[in-house]
Amino acid sequence: MKKRELCSFGKKINHRLIALDQSKGWLIEEVKRHTGLYFDRSYLRKIETGQLATPKIVDAICEILGISVQDDCTKRKDR
Repeated sequence: MKKRELCSFGKKINHRLIALDQSKGWLIEEVKRHTGLYFDRSYLRKIETGQLATPKIVDAICEILGISVQDDCTKRKDR
């Protein structure tokens, strides 16, 4: 199975985590705390690759990391 590429929002998430010297585990816990929703590594990966774009989760990620959404990979795609 081919590994999915990160969309531009996924790359932005990873760059910001590096700049903040934080892990994906930290981000996952922060998103859960901010939203009260289920969130794990698999869910994060789907957001990073553009497969999912749950608005409440995406908004929480943007707020926590101090980034904005400026691309189409965070819009839900019909498949």
